[in-house]
Amino acid sequence: MLNRVRSAVAHLVSSGGAPPPRPKSPDLPNAPSPQTAAPPEAPRSPPATAGSGSAAPAKTVKARASFSRPTFLQLSPGGLRRADDHAGRAVQSPPDTGRRLPWSTGYAEVINAGKSRHNEDQACCEVVYVEGRRSVSGAPREPSQGQGLCFYYWGLFDGHAGGGAAEMAARLLHRHIREQLKDLKEVTHESLVVGAIENAFQFMDEQMARERRGHQVEGGCCALVVVYLLGKVYVANAGDSRAIIVRNGEIIPMSREFTPETERQRLQLLGFLKPELLGGEFTHLEFPRRIQPKELGQRMLYRDQNMTGWAYKKIELEDLRFPLVCGEGKKARVMATIGVTRGLGDHNLKVCSSTLPIKPFLSCFPEVRVYDLTQYEHCPDDVLVLGTDGLWDVTSDCEVAATVDRVLSAYEPNDPSRYKALAQALVLGARGTPRDRGWRLPNNKLGSGDDISVFVIPLGGPGSYS
Repeated sequence: MLNRVRSAVAHLVSSGGAPPPRPKSPDLPNAPSPQTAAPPEAPRSPPATAGSGSAAPAKTVKARASFSRPTFLQLSPGGLRRADDHAGRAVQSPPDTGRRLPWSTGYAEVINAGKSRHNEDQACCEVVYVEGRRSVSGAPREPSQGQGLCFYYWGLFDGHAGGGAAEMAARLLHRHIREQLKDLKEVTHESLVVGAIENAFQFMDEQMARERRGHQVEGGCCALVVVYLLGKVYVANAGDSRAIIVRNGEIIPMSREFTPETERQRLQLLGFLKPELLGGEFTHLEFPRRIQPKELGQRMLYRDQNMTGWAYKKIELEDLRFPLVCGEGKKARVMATIGVTRGLGDHNLKVCSSTLPIKPFLSCFPEVRVYDLTQYEHCPDDVLVLGTDGLWDVTSDCEVAATVDRVLSAYEPNDPSRYKALAQALVLGARGTPRDRGWRLPNNKLGSGDDISVFVIPLGGPGSYS
């Protein structure tokens, strides 16, 4: 196995940090899980089909059938083909049909530049009604005053190793949140709502584990979710997508990235407490570089799960094992395999060419941050921006804030289309334009070659949030 892991690390270095390709997840069935049954939802945009005329090869039909986009995009088969075009990379947004997303939310997305066969991002935007539970006597037990309550919900799901997990989470996670809120006697306490969201993520992950064989749900996904309930915005993040609030020009981070670097100490602690998870091939210790056999007995810098700084230790035989966390920045990987440390799914993920599972090191629990809308006077230019890492890899918080100011100032404050225009501008700014050496930004740096998905949620725009 040592040679297999060595090959994986060599591949990681030679490919610029990209993990080895994994099979594409096939379609998920549309039927909801029995435990989260709900009124039928509108189907997602239909899969694109081959052109009219002679029948397309079976392989082509199967590939196209596995590609779907969020329902609210209302894409025709032709629109799906354009959305699936890596060469053109057309930006997709909901049509101007008069039926807008809740709060006049803006949304835009674009497919990757060939990183994966299809767009592995998914999105969901819903108004969810939570009915009161019924007691044993049959009388309703309301979670709040009245017979129930509504919450607004937005979710971005960045899939990897296939789009199956992202699609499943987009269809079902808000239902799990609804079920958890049903059990609350009081929803005015932040900690209870936060716990309900955390539990919902865990139950979603457990459902993926149960159904991964029958539904062939391979891969995993990062999940960034926003819940608005009773005047407060709850932002839950598990992965490397991010959210910021831009309020009167001020930037307020509402999440942080969870990567092998940011969660190094958590990963090392688990490896220290449960060394069997390392398979005898990895070490939980971190060194500035790979240790060579000729350096046995020498003193080298290291740090363990308790350290933020560095110290010296004498190199022993077990220190020659591969590090649990290797690489830096976007090239950092857990066990030379995956670059995110929180998310949903990944139950079948193994170290390259081995049977050593990685899931024990990956957490499904989100970090939840709360923003009280009632504490501030918001104007129509105050927004919450959600983006997958395709946006943030090439765009800073300050650049997003500058785009917010530039785009929104060009529209009347009561124009609801301004938020869609802003989402499109953010996606276009991160994608860049095609040139002879790939997609480039105005400064000639490489644009994002990843899938890019963006929600723009107005905090003081049209509508009442009470």
